[in-house]
Amino acid sequence: MPRLPVVSGRKVISALSKIGFVMVRQRGSHVTLYRQSDDRLTPVPLHDEQDGGTLKSILMDAGLTVQEFMNLL
Repeated sequence: MPRLPVVSGRKVISALSKIGFVMVRQRGSHVTLYRQSDDRLTPVPLHDEQDGGTLKSILMDAGLTVQEFMNLL
């Protein structure tokens, strides 16, 4: 399994928007993304660097593997 990249919250949002996620709300430093095709909600913190565990959780919520995510970057 490839290593998790170090990315910002904005890059995560940009990558997820390429596969149909749209921003539905923001509360403080957290943005919630939604994809209607499979009814998925994914919270993304707007930090400069995502913690490895946080990024892994985001990818699980989005239904992506690390490799699929890296291809979107």
